[in-house]
Amino acid sequence: MDILKVLSRGIKHTPKNRPQAAGAATQLPSAGALPRPQLYHDPVAPRGKKRKRRRDGQGDGANGEDEDHEGLSDVDYFAPKKPAAESHSAASDTEQAATTKKRKIKLLDEDECRQVLRSHRLKFTILSELSQTEAAEAEAEEAPSKKKQKKENKKDKKEKKDAEAKDKKKDEHKKQIFPQPLTSFAELPHTYDVSPQLAANIAAQGFRVPTEVQLASLPLLLRPATALKKAKSAEIPGGAEGGADFLAVAPTGSGKTITFLIPAIDGVLRRRAEEGREADAHVLEAVVVAPTRELATQIVNEGRKLAIGMGVRVVLMKKSVRLVAEEVEGEKPKKGEGENEAEEEDVSEEEESEAESDGEKKDKDGDKPPARVDILVTTPKILLNFLTGKAGTRKILPTVRSLILDEADVLLDPIFRKQTLGIWRACTHPDIGLACWSATMASNVETLITKQLEKRAKQAPGSAVRPLIRLVVGLKDTAVPNITHKLTYTATEPGKLLALRQLLHPVSSTDSGPPLRPPFLVFTQTIDRAQALHDELKYDIPLEAGGSARVAVLHSSLPDSARSKIMARFRAGEVWVLITTDVLARGVDFAGVNGVVNYDVPTSAAAYVHRAGRTGRAGREGGVAVTFYTKDDIPFVKSVANVIAASEKQAGTAGQEGAAVQKWLLDALPKVAKEDKRKLKVRGVESRRAGGKATITTKSAWERRREHNKLQAIEASKRRKRLEREGKNKDGKDGEKDGPGEKGEWGGLDD
Repeated sequence: MDILKVLSRGIKHTPKNRPQAAGAATQLPSAGALPRPQLYHDPVAPRGKKRKRRRDGQGDGANGEDEDHEGLSDVDYFAPKKPAAESHSAASDTEQAATTKKRKIKLLDEDECRQVLRSHRLKFTILSELSQTEAAEAEAEEAPSKKKQKKENKKDKKEKKDAEAKDKKKDEHKKQIFPQPLTSFAELPHTYDVSPQLAANIAAQGFRVPTEVQLASLPLLLRPATALKKAKSAEIPGGAEGGADFLAVAPTGSGKTITFLIPAIDGVLRRRAEEGREADAHVLEAVVVAPTRELATQIVNEGRKLAIGMGVRVVLMKKSVRLVAEEVEGEKPKKGEGENEAEEEDVSEEEESEAESDGEKKDKDGDKPPARVDILVTTPKILLNFLTGKAGTRKILPTVRSLILDEADVLLDPIFRKQTLGIWRACTHPDIGLACWSATMASNVETLITKQLEKRAKQAPGSAVRPLIRLVVGLKDTAVPNITHKLTYTATEPGKLLALRQLLHPVSSTDSGPPLRPPFLVFTQTIDRAQALHDELKYDIPLEAGGSARVAVLHSSLPDSARSKIMARFRAGEVWVLITTDVLARGVDFAGVNGVVNYDVPTSAAAYVHRAGRTGRAGREGGVAVTFYTKDDIPFVKSVANVIAASEKQAGTAGQEGAAVQKWLLDALPKVAKEDKRKLKVRGVESRRAGGKATITTKSAWERRREHNKLQAIEASKRRKRLEREGKNKDGKDGEKDGPGEKGEWGGLDD
């Protein structure tokens, strides 16, 4: 044994890479560590109770007298004892009551509900509670008020409007409710009367502790009367016993899909039992609308897992699917209505397989029977095409009792608005419930939803009163706080390609922040840029590690079969780097994605929230979101920087050395005008569109010009030969063929 090695063992410098890599691997989302589903759990001091201070300093905090008294039993040990016969009869009565009635439900008081909701940063607000009597009174008061308004001066009108606006703002802040929270999924069967099979399926999926959105939403959506039984701070029209229209704004990866699927399946089972229908009698009762095919397919897979053994059919809408619908007279949508589609919707619908087109012909002939569906999951265009198939008539879905809009801010954006509202109008049941879900929700979308609900209430005066309740989890329109954000300035387009290659091949461990390890997503602005980036990176991974098969590209120009295969390979871990557009930016759940790279700056703050939300799912820590920006992006980085700053503030890392956004950066970045924001959201950065100056390539301008000239020469040669075969001369007129000396020849490469 070498004595020097033994003596120097304690002072040897350990290599940085090995221990740090082992420690960092346990923090990655793909490491398989148990996730922490709840993002927020702040300690909140109880209100309304005075603490008794003792002279010795005790009684304050966790060991205080008040808390000790709260935990005491309510049994009176000094009460007179009852006779044995009376006690026996009382015991038998309680046993009979236990067998005939359900177990007594223990509900929290309103103060306790308020503390739990505030500790998880949950806020319920009533956005609309206009009852039928109030609507009738408002209509009756409109006629005489119009005559009075003509006599009033303009100044009086302005003063009145300002006063009413202030009153409305004050009232909106006061209209908060505190329903019962769901502390555990084990409460669903006995407290909220959920089917035992559904509760078993939830447990089989590994759900134990509910996330914030599940904790707050499920009681209100399943049994609103039970959830609001102790809520006395705000008067709700009708007590919300018939249900409530719901609008939820929750972070990405917080379990929104499970949250709206559980009430949908429970509603089908409950109405089936009330009407005495058999399990084989399927009636379409719920429609889930999603903006992309990938998200719709994911919802169907999750719904089928939850509906195992209950006879509830969750079906994905295709062109070959024929639904039970009623035909009514109506005009076909005008030309141009519904044609303004998002790129992820337009192309995928056109590239259906031949088998589906053959099935569509059978549907028109009426040979194929209607599909047996309980819950339908669809994209807007394909369902609207089914509802508006023939000229002069349209179809309605009178049996639908629940309309669920996943990623509602996109579905009610001008891209999908006409289609979504057309589907909403086709659901004609008077007591239909609306549920809107997204991680971002602008105020104009909330206003649109409120106006549409009021319009439907006026058109159906006999319908039940359903208030619109909004839930906000955490800080509205911010990214999840459990991931690390990076803003990297690359100056030019070649600098972005160099920075991405450095992420693939890190040269040192001195870079600030956690490393970015595969698998990860790379987002680009357009399809052409995604394909060009794939061509540049497909040979960057060595053959020993899998080679070009580890890099893939996915966009809406690919057929549905190719997109499905790429998604399956990425979920299986065969693809390490997936280059895509915003077609995968919303809703798609990849549990093991370690990071997200915004190769092109997102077109809006909401787009950044959804892109960054593809990592750090279900509370997993260690995810990284990297954003590259150049000189062209500097005018538009302000909105992204604000989102990052708000996220770091929630995580408690704002102002620290490792923070991605410092105060000096926020002060230095220019503000974005509203018109520039609108153009950026619709078009993106102009230089990166088709035909722009910015290109993703490592070739020089001379090489690109040479290749372009070569392609032009080949096309000219093909054109000349085609004209010769057709017996035409160079001018394109009929005549004799040109002589050998008159043929047009290419003069070579003109640099």
